[in-house]
Amino acid sequence: MPSRLKLNKIKKLFGNTEFIIISLTADNVLNSSTLKKVKKLESKLKKLNQIEKVKSPFNVRLIAGNDNDLIIDNAISKIPITSKEEQQLKKKIKNNNLIYGNLIAKDFKAIAVVGWLRKGTDDQNLLKELNRIITNFPGSERIYLAGMPVTRAKIASNVLYDIKRFMPCGILIVLIFLYFCFKQLRGIILPVAVVIMSIVVSVGLASILNWKIQLITVILPVTLMAITNDYGIHIIAHYQEENQLKRSIGEVELSRLVIKNLGRPIVAAGITTIVGLLCLLAHIILPAQQLGILAAFGIGFALLASISFIPAVLSLLSRAEPIKVNGNRDNPYSLENVLFRISDFVICHPKKIIVVFLLIIILISSGVSLLRVDTNPINYFSSNSQIVKSNQIINKYFGGASTISVVAKGDIEDPLVMKKIAKLEKKLKEYEEIEQVTSISNIMRNMNLKLHNNKKKKFNRVPTTRNAISQYFLLYAMSEESTKLVDFERRHALIRARIKTNNTTKIDKIVASLTKYINNFEDSPFVFVGGFGDLLAELVDLVVRGQIFSLIFSVISIALIVMILFSSFIAGIMAVLPLILSIVSLFGLMGYLGIELNMVTALLSSIMIGVGVDYTIHFLWRYRKENKKGRSATAIKKTLTTTGRGIVFNALSVIIGFVILLISNFLPVQFFGFLVVVSISSCLIGTLVFLPAVCIAFKPKFLD
Repeated sequence: MPSRLKLNKIKKLFGNTEFIIISLTADNVLNSSTLKKVKKLESKLKKLNQIEKVKSPFNVRLIAGNDNDLIIDNAISKIPITSKEEQQLKKKIKNNNLIYGNLIAKDFKAIAVVGWLRKGTDDQNLLKELNRIITNFPGSERIYLAGMPVTRAKIASNVLYDIKRFMPCGILIVLIFLYFCFKQLRGIILPVAVVIMSIVVSVGLASILNWKIQLITVILPVTLMAITNDYGIHIIAHYQEENQLKRSIGEVELSRLVIKNLGRPIVAAGITTIVGLLCLLAHIILPAQQLGILAAFGIGFALLASISFIPAVLSLLSRAEPIKVNGNRDNPYSLENVLFRISDFVICHPKKIIVVFLLIIILISSGVSLLRVDTNPINYFSSNSQIVKSNQIINKYFGGASTISVVAKGDIEDPLVMKKIAKLEKKLKEYEEIEQVTSISNIMRNMNLKLHNNKKKKFNRVPTTRNAISQYFLLYAMSEESTKLVDFERRHALIRARIKTNNTTKIDKIVASLTKYINNFEDSPFVFVGGFGDLLAELVDLVVRGQIFSLIFSVISIALIVMILFSSFIAGIMAVLPLILSIVSLFGLMGYLGIELNMVTALLSSIMIGVGVDYTIHFLWRYRKENKKGRSATAIKKTLTTTGRGIVFNALSVIIGFVILLISNFLPVQFFGFLVVVSISSCLIGTLVFLPAVCIAFKPKFLD
């Protein structure tokens, strides 16, 4: 990714740019009690091996002028005791923007200490040490911890917590669901055995390849639990159906008959799901690619196990007592009776059903224009979580936790270059979301002003001579801040702006506008726009692009597979058209509900197409078999009351499996679970109602 390459370039020139911020809030942070805690906090941070440098109000150098002499002193040289000393300190801070609004809030209700990390710092160990320090600070002040390393560490711990909850809850729900579906021990144990083996194989592959379980791949076990029992469900459902009818044949013949009838559609359904998941390789986001490969591998194993392991075990077991699986008209609320009534309704009103479906889709899909993209990891957490509250404090008092950096290249001591940096600094402050800008031009201007006794009208500008700039550099060389803004040879300068918003779309617009500005800058010394804000902005484009490419690849690939299966071009169109309409409607629903398209929800379309087309394949395969007699109405009724039962069980297993995601610690994962439930439900309704109506209304020749 270009943004990552630029971040590495910035680190190489100016050192590690990652930092953590600890902020304290109080009615007045300049009281002696709070300042003593800040001083102690600074001392504790300096002792941590993970922290390279610490910046606090006690060690930031402020510049003052006195009779044409330049005085550089710590912002807080001593803790005020009296009210008069406190007022003097407040006045001193207000006169210097290196600390005012940067480390101390402009209303003096918050104060911050910043720790710059050493290269290669482990996020989890760092968070553990920081929490240990913070817990030893009793008092009335509220303490907040923020920064990208903290966010990453929190994500990692929540991922492990989610996995520990997902597995036992998911297996228990699947067991209960299969019991209500089949009411036989073999109908429960065999699909669950395939699920467990598939998860072991898939996670084992991740271990062999040394891939980490990340935020995106946390849904892997749930995806496998929800999908890998689908093939076993169809086999068990058909086994029970044939067991009821073919009582004169043995166990081996019965198992062979089930595979003979369902082998091709199950293999086709499995391949389409695998292809849909492999289309995640179109995403440049590495965890998305890894999820696609691992899930496809697990589902491929489940497919093989379902058509070999399950029939093999069934052939070794004695014949089960037949269970009545269709024609149960005694209970008006039974699944069989519901499917029977659906078939009657579809046969009587096929054209009306098609029109109503299309109108509903058009209405819902209009919400696509409201769909937003969000890639900021802060928004993965709920609004009442501590990490979000900490980020809000940084945005409110200190100009924001996210940063955009611009790198300038040239002779930094040249007054013309310095003026251009100052001009860019002024441009950055024009953006509503940017308050704090740190640059070498700001330091030079501040030194020039202080040295000339605060004569703002004349000297509130960068020095006009190279000699003056060189002298100011020598005077300020003792400052740690200067090493973060100019490289050692003074051939590169860094202009860093803080952004006080978590909205990725706004950040994207700022980066795009700023990039256009520096590209059109006359004799521009500016090389590129970088920083974490640039990374978020690029992720917005990558998420959208990956979504489009994976959607196109999965639709084309699955259409081709169905065309080959049925030897018909129309079959491929019929298979993917309902899915395309469902996806457009789903994106529209996301727009209306305010659910953002992010790195997790962007995976939805490939999974939905890969899973949703299974129902279409099973329906069309059985319908074509039943339609050989030339009576489409009878074929619809027979298909819905037999294969329809397996389709319903299949869809419900996916829905119930993904419901587990609603208990996740991450909002995108919760939304993903909700959207899977909605999308698979729409695919189920489309297969049971819309697709039969199309078959009756248009009578495709490949189904004759």
